[in-house]
Amino acid sequence: MDLMGMMGKLKETQQKMEETKKRLDSVLVDEQSTDGLLKITITANRTIKSITIDDALLEDKEQLEDYMVLVMNKAIEKATKVNEAELDAVAKMDMPMIPGMENMFK
Repeated sequence: MDLMGMMGKLKETQQKMEETKKRLDSVLVDEQSTDGLLKITITANRTIKSITIDDALLEDKEQLEDYMVLVMNKAIEKATKVNEAELDAVAKMDMPMIPGMENMFK
């Protein structure tokens, strides 16, 4: 592939990456505490969409805070995996492998 062709391919891939990032705004990831008292929904782009707190947690501020940290971190971790897998798929599908450029989109 000549340089012009590669540049065109790169631009096309960047455009697909942007489209994928936009689409990931509508991909929802749900996470909850093991007892189901706290539920969080975030997008694959790691924007929190909703938090549902059972009344039982409102009586124990410390437990609620612990739950929030735990469940949010688990949700962010899950969303990050979805996000990276989607963006990696676009990059691998479209990019000719150029030595040294494998990590460009990370």
